[in-house]
Amino acid sequence: MIAKEYDKYRPSYPDKLFREIVEYADLETTDEILEIGCGTGQATSGFVNLGYSRITAVEAGENLADLTRDKFKDKPSVTVVHSPFEAWHHKGAHFKLAISGTAFHFIQPQEAGYRKVHDLLGDQGSAAFFWTVHIPSYNEIYSEIRGIYRKYAPQLDDSQNPSLEQMVEERTQWTLKGDLFKELEVKQYRWEDTYAASEYISLLNTNSRHRLISEIVRNQLFSDIQKVIEQHGGTIVKPQAVVLFLARKK
Repeated sequence: MIAKEYDKYRPSYPDKLFREIVEYADLETTDEILEIGCGTGQATSGFVNLGYSRITAVEAGENLADLTRDKFKDKPSVTVVHSPFEAWHHKGAHFKLAISGTAFHFIQPQEAGYRKVHDLLGDQGSAAFFWTVHIPSYNEIYSEIRGIYRKYAPQLDDSQNPSLEQMVEERTQWTLKGDLFKELEVKQYRWEDTYAASEYISLLNTNSRHRLISEIVRNQLFSDIQKVIEQHGGTIVKPQAVVLFLARKK
């Protein structure tokens, strides 16, 4: 159920992001792509839609792997492997491009993750890791919602989150750590999405930090948030941001 909600409600990545990755990596349609943490295949689709379908996607979640495998059953060159990336045995494979959409932070330890990606890339290989980043809003509706979080789950108060600038700085350091990658480029993409109250709750339900709180508290939290949105006309506008980190193997 969560896998299907994730596929339906999580914001998709902008088409421009995929075009800029392909250009940076000088990617041919015959080149091999490694995807780390494919989820429901949102990023996978971005490359397949551009004609780049030689993809090996490694996904730790069994339901997510099954959903993505079924989604691309008509694309035999898309291979979905159910395995944690850390434990995946790659049998000497080498890739022109490694990608990861809002997933690479789950790889632990991070140093070993970046080292493994480096070793899996060919000499002209590139890495393209990108994240959906939450952007806080402070208008009336979001201020009321923030009060609900402080009541039920204060650890989820987004005013305490690291800023986008802090996230960029931290991920820049990770990318360049160990002298594995060079020619780092960081790109940002911004837009807004409008959600009906029930859609916004479904979106929140896909968030891993919300999944960590007890079901009773989560249901109370979601119920009160939905009421606030309905009191403000039934829809909520959410600012979206994706940050892309591009780098070449040294």
